[in-house]
Amino acid sequence: VQLQASGGGVVQTGGSLRLACEVSGRTDNLNALAWFRQGPGKAREYVSSITWSGESAYYSDSVKGRFTISRDNTKNTVYLQMNNVKPEDTAVYYCGTDSWSSGCPVGYVEVWGQGTLVTVSS
Repeated sequence: VQLQASGGGVVQTGGSLRLACEVSGRTDNLNALAWFRQGPGKAREYVSSITWSGESAYYSDSVKGRFTISRDNTKNTVYLQMNNVKPEDTAVYYCGTDSWSSGCPVGYVEVWGQGTLVTVSS
């Protein structure tokens, strides 16, 4: 499986942005897709995940209620809708395969997409 992330950019505090992660290749063994982020000088952290069936979604406490993860079956794409963004959401966002479904540790991600930079201006 290959992952291609896109959609990053500069957004003002309180604004919205939608990230996309396009999935290609064999997906029959794919359990779930997750978004992670790495802020300046910080470790990479889990943000949200969705099962490949689209039945279940999970969120970190820091984004719950503001971000929404979804999947478009026809496009094999997972989206992260980011609303009411805050300066602390500034980070490089990565999509990755989630072997746990509900958010696996960074070290358990088998396939990463390239990052997409989100900058929230105050």
